[in-house]
Amino acid sequence: MSFTAVVKDEVSKLDSSSAEKVSELSAIVQNSYYNGEIKVVTENNAVARLVYLLFKDLFGIHCKVSVRRGYNYNKNLLYTLEVKSKICDIVKALGIGENGPDEFIYADEDLLQAYLKGVFLMKASVNDPKTSRYHLEFNFDNLNYASFICECLNHFNLNSKVLHREHRYVVYIKEAEKIGDFLRIIGAVKAVLYYEDIRIYRDHKNMTNRLNNCEQANVDKIIETAMEQVRDIKYLKEKDVYDLLSDKEKEVSEYRVKYPEASLIELSEIISVETGNKITKSGVYHRLNKIRQLALKMKEKSEN
Repeated sequence: MSFTAVVKDEVSKLDSSSAEKVSELSAIVQNSYYNGEIKVVTENNAVARLVYLLFKDLFGIHCKVSVRRGYNYNKNLLYTLEVKSKICDIVKALGIGENGPDEFIYADEDLLQAYLKGVFLMKASVNDPKTSRYHLEFNFDNLNYASFICECLNHFNLNSKVLHREHRYVVYIKEAEKIGDFLRIIGAVKAVLYYEDIRIYRDHKNMTNRLNNCEQANVDKIIETAMEQVRDIKYLKEKDVYDLLSDKEKEVSEYRVKYPEASLIELSEIISVETGNKITKSGVYHRLNKIRQLALKMKEKSEN
């Protein structure tokens, strides 16, 4: 079962007040009402059961239910629920409009959350954070309605956007934290816990990778700098000017050539232990810098 199906299964079984049921069914019918007919199609058994019960509880109507095998590559079962009576009364009672519902359907946050839950059941998909990138999207045929849903989502600061894709309008959310917030809004508590566990794990893993990359970059920089220092020392010897260095500078140069991959602090510790003459990291740097300056000076002279 996909993560989307798991979330829809969970929220389909939540308890709702009578007013919330009206808002929820309004969203479902808004996205299932075409050419004067109400026909709800879903692959989710729990969603089909919810829709059946909502019509029964709110309008005393028993939907005609049919089940068939789908034509997609998964060949999942498709549940179709058709309403054959009281259609005009239902459309009016649910505040169905051409570009969205009447205001009483989403008059407060609880009703708005119930409405978004209904829209999610009919028109949304959300990627499993374990196997894919963070992404939640709703697909609509009507730009005005897509814009309305985008505004509803952004009422909760979800940073949703509308995208025109072929003959559809997609309302999407890409931020992991915002997707988690949306799942809370529609009451998918179990899905939120799963989602947040995976998100935290992935964030921690990404942070570890960044730190490792940063550490590797520092190591590479240390090695490259050390190689430059070794080249400077060899250059001074080739030009017979090595003796211009002081004894302390020669001592550091010998240890640099001997331990080319050591960091400055490691080099200072090695010299201190092996010679008995304590030297700090800054002392090693200062002497290597003197060697560097002499090498640059000799290169300038040779070029002139």
